[in-house]
Amino acid sequence: MKSPTAAFLLAAACCLPLAAADPTQPPGFTKLVPADANDLKALQAATKDVVKKVRPATVGLFIGPNAGSGVIVSEDGIVLTAGHVSGEPGQRATIVLPDGTKLTGKTLGKNDAIDSGMIQITDKKAFKGPLPYVKLAKSDSVKPGEWVVALGHPGGYQDRRLPVTRLGRVIDKRKTWVQTDCALVGGDSGGPLFNLSGELIGINSRINRPISVNVHVPISTYHETWARLKEGESWGNWSDVFGFLRPEKGAAGFEVDDKLSVTKIDEESAAAKAGLAAGDKILRANGQVVKTKTELMNRLRAPVKGEQTLVVEREGEKETIKYRVPLPKGKGKGRKSDE
Repeated sequence: MKSPTAAFLLAAACCLPLAAADPTQPPGFTKLVPADANDLKALQAATKDVVKKVRPATVGLFIGPNAGSGVIVSEDGIVLTAGHVSGEPGQRATIVLPDGTKLTGKTLGKNDAIDSGMIQITDKKAFKGPLPYVKLAKSDSVKPGEWVVALGHPGGYQDRRLPVTRLGRVIDKRKTWVQTDCALVGGDSGGPLFNLSGELIGINSRINRPISVNVHVPISTYHETWARLKEGESWGNWSDVFGFLRPEKGAAGFEVDDKLSVTKIDEESAAAKAGLAAGDKILRANGQVVKTKTELMNRLRAPVKGEQTLVVEREGEKETIKYRVPLPKGKGKGRKSDE
C-alpha cells in the first residue's frame, strides 16, 4: 500500500507534464514524482536552501485598508506585489520585514489587467545595513512541471511568525499568468514565487477553489512594464483579473464601474442565474461593506463557506443575491488562454 505522500505525488503527476531539464532544476527534479526517499530528501534540502536565501526579503504590506505580501527586489528598496494589494499610486505603505522591522514607502504603478503592482521603500533608516533583496529570473524561464516555492503571509501578517512556505509544481503557463498547485489563502496575495535556484519567477495573484490551484503574475510582465510601474502609471481593466476563471462561470462573471454598479454580466455565470443584473449597485459582499473595486475583489476572492452573498441596490430597493461558485474541474486542462 502506498503512503499518503506517495499517493498525493502520484495523483499530482497525472495532471503535470514532465519538465525539461534546465539549470533552474537540480539534478533528478525533472522526474514526474520523486523516486525514493533520497529524492525526497534532496527536494527538502533544496527547498530549505531557497527559503534561507529569499525569506529575509519577503515582506508583509499594509496600504490603507488593504493588507498582503510582497518581496524586495532591489538594493534601493523596490517591492513587487499584486496590483490589488498595492492599490492606487501615491499611497502611503507600511512594509514589515520578517524580523518585525517596519519601513515606510509609497505605492508606485499597477497594471490591473494582469494584477501587477510596485512599491518604493522611502525610509530605510529603521533598518540597519543594506536591505535584503532577491534576484529576478529571466523573462521566459518558467516551465510546466518544475518545482517551485511560494511564500507569503496566509491570513495576513502575524507578529513573530515568519513568512510561510509552500512547495508545489507549475501546472500551466501563459503569457500573462502562471498556474501552480502551491496551496495559498487570503493574505498570500502579492507574495513571491521562486524556482529552486532562488530566482523570483512570479507574484501570487488569484487564489482559487480549491486552494491548491492558484494563479501568479509571471516575472516577465514586470520586466516588460518596469518603467511604467516605477513611474507610477496605472492602467488596465480590473475585470480582466477574473478572466482566468471565466470558463468555470465562477468567481465573478460580471464587471463593475468605479461606483460598483454592474456594467456587464455573463448570463451563464452563477451570479446572473441567481438574479444579479446590469445596473445593480453592489453595497456589500459576503457580509462586508465594499466601496472600491479592490475591496469587492478581495471579498469575492477570500475563502468562503457555502454561498457568495451580494447586497445590491436596485431601483432604490435593497436586494440580496446568493450564489455558489462551482469548483474548478481538473487542474487547468481544457481552459482557454486569456492571451
